[in-house]
Amino acid sequence: MSDTIAPAPRQDQGRYTAVAIWLHWIIAGLLLASILYGWSLEDQRETISSYEEFLELKSGFNWHKTFGILILVLSLFRLGWRLTHKVPPLPDGMAAWERVAARITHIGFYALIIGLPIGGYMAASAYGSEQPILLFDAIELPKLPIPQTPEMQQLTGSMHGAGTWVLIAFFVVHVAAAMKHELVKNDGVLARMIPFIR
Repeated sequence: MSDTIAPAPRQDQGRYTAVAIWLHWIIAGLLLASILYGWSLEDQRETISSYEEFLELKSGFNWHKTFGILILVLSLFRLGWRLTHKVPPLPDGMAAWERVAARITHIGFYALIIGLPIGGYMAASAYGSEQPILLFDAIELPKLPIPQTPEMQQLTGSMHGAGTWVLIAFFVVHVAAAMKHELVKNDGVLARMIPFIR
């Protein structure tokens, strides 16, 4: 008879729908690409030395805006999907504070993935007609009716940048919690959002 203690079995918590899973990863990928690309564009802004580089930078910002609008559309669809489809329950062993933290994190994520693109849209709208918003660098998007002043450009740009750092903080907490569930609690939570796992 062995004295070895077997690990606790993973709980069957159910899975998110395929639509929810793919929206999760597509939006996450677009967010990461948009943030990194936005930072690279800001670096390029500081080193422009020719008109050709200026045109290239304008094109790059239009693609950054395109990513933002795609994120906004997909996030609104994801929110609608979440409100109309049942999600897997939280594990039974979670403490009350963990449940509250998970709820706050999820609400915060939805606020950010919808609010950040809207904030970016506002920031782009604060510039005059010399800087149109071109989706896919070709299709002009109407600007929001906000003042087109340097003060509004500074305010909306700063808020958009600050929101990005808040999103990064939420992302770090989200990943850390997922790793805790997978490596420490072994409760199968992470597998609920991994594609191709049944």
